[in-house]
Amino acid sequence: MATQTKQSAALTSPGFVIPFITVTALFFIFGFITNLNMALVPHLRNIFALPYAWAMLAESAFFLAYFVFASPTSKLIETIGYKRTMVVSLFIQVVGCLLFVPAAKLVSFPLFLAAVFVVGAGVTALQTSANPYVSILGPADSSSIRLNLAQAFNSIGGTIAPLVAGAYILTDSAKLTPAAIADTVRGPYILIAAALLILGVAVAFSHLPHIAQTQEFRPGKEGDPVLSRSIWSYSHTVLAAIGIFLYVGVEVGLASIAVNYFKSQGMSSAKTASFLVSLYWFVALVGRLLGSWILTKVKAGKLLGIVGFAATALVIVSMLTSGNVAIWSLVLCGFFNSVMFPNIFTLGIKGLGPMTSKGSGLIMTACVGGAVVPYLLGALADKVGIQGSFVLPALCYLYIAYYGMWGSKPLRTVTA
Repeated sequence: MATQTKQSAALTSPGFVIPFITVTALFFIFGFITNLNMALVPHLRNIFALPYAWAMLAESAFFLAYFVFASPTSKLIETIGYKRTMVVSLFIQVVGCLLFVPAAKLVSFPLFLAAVFVVGAGVTALQTSANPYVSILGPADSSSIRLNLAQAFNSIGGTIAPLVAGAYILTDSAKLTPAAIADTVRGPYILIAAALLILGVAVAFSHLPHIAQTQEFRPGKEGDPVLSRSIWSYSHTVLAAIGIFLYVGVEVGLASIAVNYFKSQGMSSAKTASFLVSLYWFVALVGRLLGSWILTKVKAGKLLGIVGFAATALVIVSMLTSGNVAIWSLVLCGFFNSVMFPNIFTLGIKGLGPMTSKGSGLIMTACVGGAVVPYLLGALADKVGIQGSFVLPALCYLYIAYYGMWGSKPLRTVTA
């Protein structure tokens, strides 16, 4: 008990304020990169004249990286620690951004997908290391609040990305050749690669204290029978992984198809539609800031259930209406998306103690939903239209509501 009290005091000391700020800044990076990638969906449709399902492969390539690299990143964290893993992740993203240059020059769809996949690998490593690091930089009871605050910077990056895409990447000109359209990505991604390189060097020389994730509740010792347990025996963690799969899929799917959806509802300009996508992420930022305060009043599971049901209602309204009502119903989904990821994540790793890294790896692997759900949404849109395809997001949100209300209650912890 004495060890636990000492650890709790250390984690709440002022010495962890700067590390929290530093890592929170990284949330801006993967929010920006992830959402800029989403802007490539309508862009690739223009370049290669693709159906929705094929254009959505840009999202599939990005989030497939989560499936491939999340678990290996957990092992990497155990080997070299959080800080070095974050630095490695930033340098991987530099390589991926630079791959967009030959992809644009050769106007190659497979090379575009390869570049997206490499960037996704870097973002995966960054997410897998940054999320649990922020979660354990303080008392377990406030981990959801801490992660919501960090995720707010994710939303800031996400809000800016569509504006950058609308200004420098997306084009409404029918006179440009596919090669000229493809070339618009080169400048922005070269600048992003340079910024990531500088940031990676800065993080490498910054002071981020080593924190053993096995000490969240008590230290794990060699031969400890807890460490031999399967993470699949913790139902609240497994159900959280399903929740993350669906959440990432629906959030990414709606954002990726939004430009085309808004244009189908009477919006003529891609730049204006891109601005509305930016608002989708901006209201998510507002929601995360409010969510951090609301979580001091309402339990994470209950709040997750409420926003899940609210998002379901908004999607149904967008399905059944047209014009401005349909557009703004979809934009407002961003507000209710805001607290889903941090709450599902923290509820999913609750009570895991020495197995936190395993739980984090499983949950982050489930981000592969961003590869699967958008493709299914696109395929469904090709068959029944975009509005008809929204039945899929509605079902995803219903599951998230179920997890918050009932599925997130741990039936087993490291002590039981």
